[in-house]
Amino acid sequence: MPTSQLKIGALLSYVALALQNLVGLVYTPFMLRMMGKSEYGLYSLAASIVAYLTILDLGFGNAIVRYTAKFRAEGKQEEQYEMFGMFFLLYCCIGLLALLAGGALYLNVEYFFDSTMTPNELYRTKIILILMVLNLAITFPFSLFGSIITAYEQFIFQKVVSIIRIILNTATMIVLLSIGYKAIAMVVVTTIFNILTLGSNFWYCKRCLKIQLKFRKFEWVFLKEVSFYSLWIFMNVIMDRIYWSTGQFVLGAFAGTAAVAVFAVAIQLQHMYMSFSTAISGVFLPKVTAMTVKETDGKAISDLFIKTGRVQYCIMVLVLTGFLLFGRQFIRLWAGEGYDDAYTIAMIFFVPLTIPLCQNLGITILQARNQMKFRSLLYLFISLASLGAQIPLSKYYGGIGCAIAVAGALTLGQIIIMNVYYQVRQRINIVRFWLEILKMSIVPAILTVATYYVLRQFALDSIQKLSLGIFIYLLVYLPLFFAFSMNAYERDLILQLVKRLLKRA
Repeated sequence: MPTSQLKIGALLSYVALALQNLVGLVYTPFMLRMMGKSEYGLYSLAASIVAYLTILDLGFGNAIVRYTAKFRAEGKQEEQYEMFGMFFLLYCCIGLLALLAGGALYLNVEYFFDSTMTPNELYRTKIILILMVLNLAITFPFSLFGSIITAYEQFIFQKVVSIIRIILNTATMIVLLSIGYKAIAMVVVTTIFNILTLGSNFWYCKRCLKIQLKFRKFEWVFLKEVSFYSLWIFMNVIMDRIYWSTGQFVLGAFAGTAAVAVFAVAIQLQHMYMSFSTAISGVFLPKVTAMTVKETDGKAISDLFIKTGRVQYCIMVLVLTGFLLFGRQFIRLWAGEGYDDAYTIAMIFFVPLTIPLCQNLGITILQARNQMKFRSLLYLFISLASLGAQIPLSKYYGGIGCAIAVAGALTLGQIIIMNVYYQVRQRINIVRFWLEILKMSIVPAILTVATYYVLRQFALDSIQKLSLGIFIYLLVYLPLFFAFSMNAYERDLILQLVKRLLKRA
């Protein structure tokens, strides 16, 4: 692979991530005001239902990338083409299965939501749902070509298409919402752009990569091998869906579309919060993989785990304390009236997520050591327990109750049990990790308490006042954190970055 593909592709990945977050911050308040809480709740509810059907991918997308790369390295071109043909047929069957499952959901919308929705809301939900299901059924077979492009490491094309799609899709949505169209139009536009993206991937594979699909004997032995590889990925996808898509469905059944809309706003903020950690951890993946192969006593990996955890915590604690202090005012100005509970729900998510997000390197260590089984089974079990708790808590306490159920599962599974597992079975010094995190938390904790009492004297009821308040907080926080919470390595990272920026300027 040309080095330019990797470097430019990585840069474009961050551009796409930044663009997605920017669109979320700027476009979302416009959409909420134009659609209204009920309509946005309908859209989010249908999207969360269809999200369950995406698990029918069964983790095969990742397997296609892995085995394509393997066959390319071994020079087995015919085996590649036969595998592509097999997966295309398999995905066609999965698409048909998704269509049938979606049809069953369509026919039972009244059964699930009759007590919380008006007849008009039920009708619109059914239209949105069937359009999304059709979109998904088309996506499955043609998603093969996106996986092939990834396996062939054609990152520039892939990321450029993604960026163009984000821009054009958002611009089209803004125009249609301004005219007066709402959720159904949004789904239609999303479907059109999705088909265009899938078509461009197909064209690129056929025209530029010269990919062929060969339909010969179905290799059941090979499919069994691939399925075993995909199993743990599949289980993680199920866990992810239960955590972050079940809430909307449960609230739609027990609390109505308004509660779904508020919860969906909090989920969007949670996705943004998680992206801060994901973007950082990717930098260390190649290094830890190489170290794992050579490692004997585990100390070097343990040290790297703590080092990267500290770097990630530098970012996460700033976002966490900033949102704790300014998040409620931000949501009122950003989302509008009626979304105050989104602040509480988001904070319930943020707090237990912070430590697992600073321990993302642990996932890489488990993958490199081929020891993902325990984590996957644990998370699946804990997420199912969370689902069981979401139903009664949502019924009596709405979105906040649902969030408490998710947060409880995150605390038990991803903090308590996994930290014990890392310490005992993976020989990672978790006790030292926590001591480091506690030392780093002293300055943020003092500043948060002090700032909280200062802010009680002021009303940050405009964008200008809120921006000024955040600016002053950063002006005090950053120098103090730099001086007293960071170690020499972390301070050096910041200083090197500043020097590079000044040199380029």
